[in-house]
Formats: sequence, structure tokens, C-alpha cells
Amino acid sequence: MTSIDLNADLGEGFGRWRLTDDERLLSVVTSANVACGFHAGDAATMRRVCELAAERGVRIGAQVSYRDLAGFGRRAMDVPSAELAAEVAYQIGALEVFARAAGDRVAYVKPHGALYNRVVHDEEQAAAVVDGVLLADATLPVLGLPGSRLLEVAGKAGLPVVTEAFADRAYTDAGTLVPRTLEGAVVTEPDTVVERSLSLARSGEVVSHSGTRIGVRARSLCLHGDTPGAVELARRVRERLEASGVRVEAFA
Repeated sequence: MTSIDLNADLGEGFGRWRLTDDERLLSVVTSANVACGFHAGDAATMRRVCELAAERGVRIGAQVSYRDLAGFGRRAMDVPSAELAAEVAYQIGALEVFARAAGDRVAYVKPHGALYNRVVHDEEQAAAVVDGVLLADATLPVLGLPGSRLLEVAGKAGLPVVTEAFADRAYTDAGTLVPRTLEGAVVTEPDTVVERSLSLARSGEVVSHSGTRIGVRARSLCLHGDTPGAVELARRVRERLEASGVRVEAFA
């Protein structure tokens, strides 16, 4: 039976500001990418999401980012390698405290936003992220885009690597994500997202922004939690997958 993990970005609030419906999304997804305070999230939010995830048996992942609260981690930044490695380890360590307090542990690492896109091609920044993961825990899987420099460097360093796909993001013909600055970068039509999810899970294929069918082999499927109607859409995706014989389970 085909199986796939469903992950979502959670804990993306700060102080009194709340962006994601963490409690309801945690009833649908199998892995939670928890913001670690650099692009979103704070100590109280991290603790709360870890407790909720542990209660529901959802795997806790550290979503590491450039230090960019004002830009939600989506602005391009140039950070020296040693500094970036230390900041990645710092974020993982912070989340680990709350995961352990909830009776669980951090199960994987996934970069966010501008950092995620940067390490698709930038080997130096990818190596810095990997160094940070190794510093925190040399057994942690790294979640990223198929064919990215990040997964290549992580694999060479002995870290487990896990590929992911995006049902609600447009792809280029090369299998990379269309930049959010371009029209159509985010797929918003619910039926389209659901059918793309099924195609990615069962055949490892998706239609690119230009209309070309491309291969995107992935073990995990990302559903963004900050889009309108995110919870209902995530529920529809899971129901469609399971109704089609796809087993939904965590990779970690």
C-alpha cells in the first residue's frame, strides 16, 4: 500500500498574534513543523504546540529559519556560515526543551521560507544548515525538496533525508517552487489541491506552472497552515488520500 506523511507549518504566532489553527490542524496532519522563534513562534507557543502534538501522536519537527520575525522568514538574507549553523542548532535546542517536557522529542528538521528556497541551490548555506543539525543531534532526519543541495549535503554527512512535495504550490519545469512573488505561485482552488495531493502520493507526478507533467517523488506532503480554509482543506486532502487507498502515516 502506498503511504505518505502529511506535514504542516504550525506555531506561527507571536505574543497575542495567532496565524495557524494549531489544535485543529493537529487532528489532521502526522508531522508538525513547529516555528522556533526566528520567523514566528515564541516560548509559550512552542510549548503549547509540543504538548498538543504529543497528545495526538503527531511528530514534532523543528522549522528553522533565518532570524527574520518582521519578514516572516521570507526575505532573502546573507548570513555567515558559522553564524547560521549556530542559529540552526539554537532553534532545534529550544524546541527540544519543550518537546521533552511534553514527553516527546524533536523528530526531524525542516528549513522555512527564504532559507528553504536558498538551500535548494546554495551549497554553502546548505552545508551551514547541516552543520547546525549535526551540532544539535546527528541522528535527526532533514526534510526538503527532492534534488536540493540541502538533501545532497545532509546525505553525505550521514543524516537521514526525507523528500517532500507541495500540493498548494506551483512548480517550475525543473521541479523547484515558483517564487511567491510571481502570479499563480500558490494554488488556492481546493479541488485542484486535493487532486494534486493524490497525484503526488500515488504517482509522484504533478503538473508544472507551464502545464508540463513532471516527476516529484516525495515521502511527505506539505499543507500550508496559513492559507484561508487550511483546516478544512487539509481534512479533505487526508480523506481523499485514505479513500483512495493511500495510508497516511508519519515518516519519522
